[in-house]
Amino acid sequence: MENNGEITAYINTQPIYRNYIENLPYNIKLKARSRALRKAGVLSEVIFWLQVHKGMFWKIDFDRQRIIGNFIVDFYVKTLGLVVEIEGSSHDNKEAYDQKREDYLVSLGLKVYSISDLRVKHDLNNVMMELEKYIIVEFGNKATTI
Repeated sequence: MENNGEITAYINTQPIYRNYIENLPYNIKLKARSRALRKAGVLSEVIFWLQVHKGMFWKIDFDRQRIIGNFIVDFYVKTLGLVVEIEGSSHDNKEAYDQKREDYLVSLGLKVYSISDLRVKHDLNNVMMELEKYIIVEFGNKATTI
């Protein structure tokens, strides 16, 4: 994973460095399920999507319901190798499964950032500011991404 210090975006003049993970595994059998999840439109995911789609969040490109291996993640930023998960009631009593998924994603070199469903619905401004800060900390220092 050599990204040569390429800047992919700026957040408040802070350069954000590329952390593209090549050749992620992809289970084609999940394609129909991924599409169905996008169309279903869980409210908190739709609210978050309206903040980040079409480069609206610092010109960073987010994908929805992306397949990675045998998992479908809520949001994925390809240029950063960043998974964003909205944790709602569908995650209740699935702590072991969620941990297994997160461990797998991290083993691929990805970063995983989780946000609670309730916070997206009731504290969106702070959620977005915290995501900005997270990205600056994780991807704003060239030394951490090369």
